[in-house]
Amino acid sequence: MTPAPALLVLEDGRTFRGDSYGAEGETFGEAVFSTGMTGYQETLTDPSYHRQVVVMTAPHVGNTGMNDEDPESSRIWVSGYVVRDPARIPSSWRSRRSLDDALREQGVVGISGVDTRALTRHLRERGAMRVGISTTETDPEALLLRVREQDGMAGANLSEAVSTAGAYVVPAVGEKRFTVAALDLGLKANTPRMMAERGIEVHVLPATASLEDVQAVGPDGLFFSNGPGDPAATTGQVELLRGALEAGIPYFGICFGNQLFGRALGLGTYKLTYGHRGINQPVIDRTTGKVEVTAHNHGFAVEWPGDTALDAPVATPYGEARVSHVCLNDNVVEGLELREGERLLAFSVQYHPEAAAGPHDAAYLFDRFCELMEGGR
Repeated sequence: MTPAPALLVLEDGRTFRGDSYGAEGETFGEAVFSTGMTGYQETLTDPSYHRQVVVMTAPHVGNTGMNDEDPESSRIWVSGYVVRDPARIPSSWRSRRSLDDALREQGVVGISGVDTRALTRHLRERGAMRVGISTTETDPEALLLRVREQDGMAGANLSEAVSTAGAYVVPAVGEKRFTVAALDLGLKANTPRMMAERGIEVHVLPATASLEDVQAVGPDGLFFSNGPGDPAATTGQVELLRGALEAGIPYFGICFGNQLFGRALGLGTYKLTYGHRGINQPVIDRTTGKVEVTAHNHGFAVEWPGDTALDAPVATPYGEARVSHVCLNDNVVEGLELREGERLLAFSVQYHPEAAAGPHDAAYLFDRFCELMEGGR
């Protein structure tokens, strides 16, 4: 069956034409690009991509189809998908359906046959921006008007929209060593799995949980997950974290959890021009000097005080904050530590140590969380 024509229009008027891929219809979101050459199923099902239209920089997408083992959540979260050359036939013994079929089944509007290199270069030069994809509109000017009516990502509070509706427990594998309260702000399935493998019983709580809900678990540690939206628009979780720090509960945060940790410490956050998204981002762990190849998905970052060098500490009401990790591409803050003297109290990273399909360079951070909780007893 010949696919229907499709139209993509960015908010600055740049237009691309291609073929329908996935569901037919019309969709809007923030146009971002991902540099990963594999792991598209994990990308699509990552709740952090809520309200975003993902452009794949790898030219050939869909080779391995979609399986039932690798989703990071119960559904596809992207609002739209852009690929250059989709696979005609998936080839993997684990595949249960094609990527095209999966997008269509879940109502995700996409476009193929697009010069994604040109589109990516445009976003790198102009920044992430609002976008529309349509198989029903042929007039770029008409679609552009609707694109410009959409809300941007700045100021968006989205974590509650992607969080679990109710609390649940992921039991420890083998002997239970620790109990962790994990706030689901867009949690990926591999995160509690990796904690469970280390003997952690994970109590996953909704984004609306209170400090009392956290304390009722009797946790050895508190964890904040990745998630979508603007950290500056997310205030309730910041107050929860401040209360946990005052109570002396060891803390570990990933991605959105890093940004909220920064805000809890009194630091600012800001929107990156086009963000970091992909599985090939170099980050240095300044506590060890080791360089890691890491997976990223963030459009916001922690703002270190302008008159303070990255290697200098900042005093906070809870202890001394330091930058622990830095992106080697652009010096963006990729991790924070909170210490009292030499004692570690809490830490976070901006990237994804739970990355699936990989890389796995940063998996040690879950062991560091265990050591933090052991020291807190």
